[in-house]
Amino acid sequence: MRSINLPTDLLRAFVSVIDLGGYTRAAESLGRTQPAISLQMKRLEELLDARLITHEGRELKLTEEGEALAVYARQLLRLNDEAVAKLKGRSAKGQLRVGLPTDFSVAFLQEAIAGFVRENAQVTMSITCDLSRRLIDLLHADELDIAIALLSQDRNPYLVRSWEETPIWAVARDATVDRQDPVPLVTHPEGCEYRRRMTAALRSEGRDWRIAYTTPEIGGLQRAVSGGIGITALTRKTLLPDMRALTARDGFPAMEPIRIGLFYKHQRLSGAGLMLVDSLISRMDEAAEPAPSRAFPAR
Repeated sequence: MRSINLPTDLLRAFVSVIDLGGYTRAAESLGRTQPAISLQMKRLEELLDARLITHEGRELKLTEEGEALAVYARQLLRLNDEAVAKLKGRSAKGQLRVGLPTDFSVAFLQEAIAGFVRENAQVTMSITCDLSRRLIDLLHADELDIAIALLSQDRNPYLVRSWEETPIWAVARDATVDRQDPVPLVTHPEGCEYRRRMTAALRSEGRDWRIAYTTPEIGGLQRAVSGGIGITALTRKTLLPDMRALTARDGFPAMEPIRIGLFYKHQRLSGAGLMLVDSLISRMDEAAEPAPSRAFPAR
């Protein structure tokens, strides 16, 4: 089988069409004509022998193959643009708007971002903490440059990299757990992936539960658990010293793994953004194994 090289100009056109929502906007951004962008897309599809984009009325939709290529394309363009910036000696400067999930390791991520800011004094950072689904909405609306968020069960546009982590059950260290009583859950509001995993795991065991405490932010959730109000799902990084983990021996079944993703629109990202992305990927790789790769989205 002969090697196929994917030209970065074709990948850049492809990602621009996705991120900007059309051929005309992509052409304006790249300084090309709309027919030229159309020809580039046709060439890319010919190279891969696959249909990448379909039209539903006036809306563009990625095919299954298109969604798979989009993830790789963003990674290849990131490496290309970082290499150019590095060799040309460009420094990071400007403002970056970053979204972090309340239901993951916010302290760990904030530490990584703080380290980046210390090393790049000309970068101004604005950080928003919210539920993952809200962060993705803000990214879609161009109100964020970069978002780290839990992956949804359906489509995940603008996904660049993903990692996997298995949540653990957490309770106050000195708390007693009665298997006969409904489990008092401390959780984020409805729509949180951790909440869904907790209730799904308990339902699979035929155990009852009740919502004992609801909060949109991780600090309030941790304080509620430490204070003995109830039980929650956390990552190892957010388990505090005054908590202990519960396992199947305690009557708490394993939960479905969480997939955390890094999202951005490549066409909208500045050089400083690419440098921050590289820093975040390095820190996330150090803390967790990358999630198993999927050539095509799960159905």
